[in-house]
Amino acid sequence: MSNGYSSCSIWGVFLGFLTGVIWLLLAVLGFISTFFGLLGLGALGNILNILIALIGFLAFLVFGFCLFKKVWRCCVKK
Repeated sequence: MSNGYSSCSIWGVFLGFLTGVIWLLLAVLGFISTFFGLLGLGALGNILNILIALIGFLAFLVFGFCLFKKVWRCCVKK
């Protein structure tokens, strides 16, 4: 932080948003529960599927909001 760089860049926020979207899609489309089903963890796979979907949705919301704020600050001139 001493050389003028922010600890949270727009690229990092976008990657967090994209990661949240990918985890949410994997959970909603059933790839995660299918994977855990193939491993023989059927009941645990359903619980983990719900948890991963919840974490993906929260990452989508938080990083999406941060991305919106950063873009809004860059585009709106005072």
